[in-house]
Amino acid sequence: MTDETPASAPKPSAVEVAKTASNFLRGDIARELADGAPGFGKGSVQLLKNHGTYQQDDRETRKAVDGKKSERQISFMIRTVVPGGKLTAEQLLAAIDMGDELGNGTIRLTTRQSIQHHGVVKGELKDFMQRVHANHLTTLAACGDVERNIMCCPAPLHGNPVRDEMQAKLDELAKHLAPRTRAYYEIWLTDPDTGEQSRVAGGPEVEPIYGPTYLPRKFKTAFALPEDNCTDVYANDLGFIAVHEQGKILGYNVLAGGGMGVTPSAAKTFPALAKRLGFVPPEDVLAIAEAIVKVQRDFGNRADRKVARLKYTIHTMGLENFRDKVEEYFGKPLAPCHPADVHGFDDHIGWHEQGDGKFFYGFNVENGRVHDTGDFRLKTALRRILRDVKPGVRITAHQSLLFTGLTVTDRERIATILHEHGVQTSEEISTLRRWSMACVALPTCSLAVAESERVLPGLIDALEPEVAKLGLGQDAFTVRMTGCPNACARPYNSDIGIVGRTAGKYTIFLGGRLLGDRLNAQYKDVVPFEDLGREITAVLACYKAERHAGETLGDFCHRKGMDGVRTWADEWLAGARGHG
Repeated sequence: MTDETPASAPKPSAVEVAKTASNFLRGDIARELADGAPGFGKGSVQLLKNHGTYQQDDRETRKAVDGKKSERQISFMIRTVVPGGKLTAEQLLAAIDMGDELGNGTIRLTTRQSIQHHGVVKGELKDFMQRVHANHLTTLAACGDVERNIMCCPAPLHGNPVRDEMQAKLDELAKHLAPRTRAYYEIWLTDPDTGEQSRVAGGPEVEPIYGPTYLPRKFKTAFALPEDNCTDVYANDLGFIAVHEQGKILGYNVLAGGGMGVTPSAAKTFPALAKRLGFVPPEDVLAIAEAIVKVQRDFGNRADRKVARLKYTIHTMGLENFRDKVEEYFGKPLAPCHPADVHGFDDHIGWHEQGDGKFFYGFNVENGRVHDTGDFRLKTALRRILRDVKPGVRITAHQSLLFTGLTVTDRERIATILHEHGVQTSEEISTLRRWSMACVALPTCSLAVAESERVLPGLIDALEPEVAKLGLGQDAFTVRMTGCPNACARPYNSDIGIVGRTAGKYTIFLGGRLLGDRLNAQYKDVVPFEDLGREITAVLACYKAERHAGETLGDFCHRKGMDGVRTWADEWLAGARGHG
């Protein structure tokens, strides 16, 4: 805290107390790891997030013993840091193997270009962390009150060096903002035979950026291009829009204060898009990021985690006061933002030339889940591609994969492997499915109140023929579904957002857009799942009947307004029922 912190500051939250007493994220984790219990205590559960793992309870496998109340079935979700989504074939293969050998037989590609494993039991945690480390990756700071996995466009377009330069800057920033604590190495990477720690552990025990209590809440950063905002840069705490001319980055427009999460019971919470703060040359990216992180460290709310994200700090301070404080920490004034802003969005799905004589293939992975189920054997197909073709690998912000460095002959080879395993190519799925995504939700997420990942594919199945009848099969619009208002799939800036309200019921939001630079608005609340298809079809019918030439779905709903769309759609639904 700074000298400006008032003496009568509110009592810190329980999480802050745990972090303060943790000795740089150690706490009781090491002791509890060896105590034989299936889970950890409350303090350790919070600290573990900074190490990259969440303690979870599978609500569907709870067991009752001898007439007693059901017992929690504890397991762990572990998230791996993958800056910019960049991997090798060997690293993704190892991750898939870990899912089989230590997890629930699946992996999940996240909306932040990282990898999640589910179903890891406590006794396997240390082995898991060591295998991630051996795979030249880490889980440190994948979760928790620190800078999380930093995102940027994953497309390897070598004819334009801007993307490579942006990825290199991301790598610098990820290293700069990584926690320095040795706790991670002491707890997870100590050799079980010799007791020696990994050599990576060196360095003084200080946190020059975070301090001993780290940040008040999670912190997310993304890089984007004006012509390609595939990372949803405005949804992040900190964003960098690369301003470039003739293949050279002139600098970055700096954004601050985005965040999607909402707590339903707290009216003081809200989704927000980041605000344009200023412009910096490339050499100042690390310094401005550090300044913003430190302002959040010193002025963020440590008493109430519901309003502890950077968006609330800016809301409380006011944008101009926040900018003044950032400039104080930065050590000089910020230049005004360059006029450049996001104006394009590409999910990079399908075949593309890289600019170096080779190709990359964007492969759609529905909701990011890699698994084998019946005749659909995606996991096995990916293993074949990774072993036989040996492509480079990128994870996209839309939960999908890019296979890079491919030749012309690989096109048929990859398609054949996919078809042999009951998997459609990206070209064979609908535009609707391609632009949809969902969070994990039930049964393991403790915040989920409704289904998401497991039911969105069925909803898309029901909508596809209706979209085709309306002649909208080629229209690109985002459909994003979450099991609660915390918004892990970024539903609040999408064309159609579907947010879990209570068991089996949802709130529908309309009017965001692909560009990700506009929030949507609530359209209908407490809609039963079985009615979602009809309600969305009615909205699409309204769009088809009254849109302007070239108008996107989100722009149409924004222009017409929720009342206008609702009145038209309700009349359409009444007519459809009458004819039924």
